[in-house]
Amino acid sequence: MLAKFFNCGCLQLCLQEAANGLRNPVLMIHANDDTHRYFVAEQLGLVWVYLPDRTRLAEPFLDLTGQVLTTPWFGDERGFLGLAFHPNFKKNGKFYVYYSVLVEGEVEIIRVSELKVSSRDMNKADPRSERYLLEIEEPAANHNGGQILFGFDGFLYVFTGDGGKAGDPFGRFGNAQNKSALLGKVLRIDVDRTGPGGKPYRIPRDNPFVNVPDARPEVYAYGVRNMWRCSVDRGDPVTKQGRGRLFCGDVGQNKYEEVDIIVKGGNYGWRAKEGFECYDKKLCKNSSLDDILPIHAYGHKIGKSVTGGYVYRGCESPNLNGLYIFGDFMSGRIMALQEDIRTGMWKKQDICMGDYQTCLFPGLINQHFKFIISFAEDEAGELYFLATSFPSAYSSQGMIYKLIDPSRTAAPGKCKHKPVPVEVKSKRIPFVAQESTSPQSGRFVAQLTNNTSRGSRAACTEHSESHELGAQRFTKHN
Repeated sequence: MLAKFFNCGCLQLCLQEAANGLRNPVLMIHANDDTHRYFVAEQLGLVWVYLPDRTRLAEPFLDLTGQVLTTPWFGDERGFLGLAFHPNFKKNGKFYVYYSVLVEGEVEIIRVSELKVSSRDMNKADPRSERYLLEIEEPAANHNGGQILFGFDGFLYVFTGDGGKAGDPFGRFGNAQNKSALLGKVLRIDVDRTGPGGKPYRIPRDNPFVNVPDARPEVYAYGVRNMWRCSVDRGDPVTKQGRGRLFCGDVGQNKYEEVDIIVKGGNYGWRAKEGFECYDKKLCKNSSLDDILPIHAYGHKIGKSVTGGYVYRGCESPNLNGLYIFGDFMSGRIMALQEDIRTGMWKKQDICMGDYQTCLFPGLINQHFKFIISFAEDEAGELYFLATSFPSAYSSQGMIYKLIDPSRTAAPGKCKHKPVPVEVKSKRIPFVAQESTSPQSGRFVAQLTNNTSRGSRAACTEHSESHELGAQRFTKHN
């Protein structure tokens, strides 16, 4: 069945298909090396190289399928989950991965490793170069986190889940509130230096809990449940306002999904709070008023699993500049947050797909697969999202879509760039778009399609019940 949502004053966008036939694509990332290649990772442990013309190289950049733990189960959260290129990748060829592993057939762990690109082929990793940096035991199969990225400070940030099950039931306060545990945290490490005793990384001197007894020095922020997809704001192209801010979507439990800006030493409240409300009332009663509140939270009438996105800082769609664009995995909705610079508050705006006439330009479409797995930013700052019709690691229904604003595009020639030539040694697979201009067996979701003739005021009212919690302040329950 084709799901349609009614247009209630939403921001209308169109899409351009960028890739298809992928098995649960969990991320797309660029290497910031001026080649404008993008690297796409599949959950089962393969990373593919795409060239600027959307052709794919036949041989994978990296194959960790023999090590990665995942299954064909619908919605299995384990697998290859994170990839980050070193800020100096162009010179040192280093990159980092985050994936699930089963040790000795019994113990599930998450592993963060460093690898290097092959000296013989810039489009192939050297699998023998893998150096383990961090391994953390996972007590359950869900809430595996998975985001890794470099901040503008040059340090690697690692985002872990709370350990799984439900309600963070581990210990008196849960993993997320326990600073001696690495689960339910944002970690920050220096991968360019080794630590005492041969440790494969060093702790940054200004990490907030370095001198706190019993706290793990890697911890940068805590009280998170299962952050799924985080990004660093490039900043306004002219003023640089916002540069370096770290945005994350944190998946909720029973009621609310939230978007956070990560700050050093911040406590994001879980499991005492979910969104702006109490979850564990006893912990919530004793929690600190200094807890960091979300910039936005929404209820489960809107969606049940947030997928964090990016602040748009590209060139092609100038009207989108400064909008934080994100989505929901379960409902397929795409949304945006806009900051009021004077107050620091964020206002939500729904994003819908333009109608047939709006997206009539050749190459544009106005519908997409429902399950939004991840968002992405290419080297030029343009935004994409990755989605599938069946979220299984072995299902080849994954697609990548580029977001296009049909209302205003940059002047011709303004956004041109000259990619550095890429030496290609493997076969190229030309891009062929799938026929996605008409619904097929309910595989597509039309995002708030601009078609009010079949709608009603009641439908718009129901959609608007988005629990605009971002404008509220949290009140402690006594």
